[in-house]
Amino acid sequence: MTILAIETSCDETSVAIVRDGRKVLSNVVMSQVDFHKEFFGVLPELASRKHLEFIDIAIRKSFEESGLTIKDIDSVAVTFGPGLVSSLLIGVNTAKTISYFFDKPLLKVDHVEAHLFSPMLENDVPFPFIGLVVSGGHTNLFIVNDFFDVKLVGYTVDDAVGEAFDKVSKMLGLTYPGGPVIDKLSKEGDEKRFQFPLGAIEKGYDKYNFSYSGLKTSVLYTVKKLGSLNEQDIKDICASFQKSAIDVLYLKVKRLVEETGIKNVAISGGVSANSYLRKKFLSDNEIKTFIPSPKYCTDNAAMVGLIAHFKPIEAKLSDDVYPRMTGIVKGKRKV
Repeated sequence: MTILAIETSCDETSVAIVRDGRKVLSNVVMSQVDFHKEFFGVLPELASRKHLEFIDIAIRKSFEESGLTIKDIDSVAVTFGPGLVSSLLIGVNTAKTISYFFDKPLLKVDHVEAHLFSPMLENDVPFPFIGLVVSGGHTNLFIVNDFFDVKLVGYTVDDAVGEAFDKVSKMLGLTYPGGPVIDKLSKEGDEKRFQFPLGAIEKGYDKYNFSYSGLKTSVLYTVKKLGSLNEQDIKDICASFQKSAIDVLYLKVKRLVEETGIKNVAISGGVSANSYLRKKFLSDNEIKTFIPSPKYCTDNAAMVGLIAHFKPIEAKLSDDVYPRMTGIVKGKRKV
């Protein structure tokens, strides 16, 4: 099956053509980062206008790169949520139009699930596996038994880890997005200079949840205490913050590995491109970690095409978008 996939949940306009779930014939991603830098975050109204401007271009480029035409497409898949409603509507309405006009089945995709299974674009990830989705909007921990049996066991109760990177970057007078610049500066910093708290909740049923507000506040107090920051101060804060932000992800995953006996771990989302995270997980020989290459870490339509193939959910033209995560069961676990 050859799928035309569309992703517009936040600030990347992406269109891909994917065959049989894993053969990516094209994957066009048009970023809006340069347009949102001055706001130090995604401005929803601007994002939707840029999607409207980019979507036709992305579709044309995707067909050009694949060498296919609309006649070669078996179905159209699109992200219905979660995400920014105004952004989602551009992709969904475009997909609905193509589906209706060319009489192609319309498939509904969940953005978080698309990330969750994205390591499968390049790896044979065996079931069951522990899934960790880490991005600017999500920090979620799952047990995945198959495509249709996904259980949420942990999530952030406040900021997502990627959002924490952005906010710390702003505190330090750095650029947006914060992830890449903090990752880069951390390589020249002392991660042991500042002892920032782990963003963890340790009690009972919520022991797999995350909280980054305390870590973020601790960084803020440190910045205020130091006053004028020199270049090395900034690098050391970056390294120390990054260590705490990522270490808690590692500790929670390791705890879940020990509790369940599941040793396969799939990590995805924009923060999975972080070099410290990749080194931390991939150097652990007690688990088998699967992480996409950087081009599939951030939002992309190839992952939409993958999950639409392996978990096809037919949508109606009347179906609406949704801003928050849904359809994933919060599973019971030992405490």
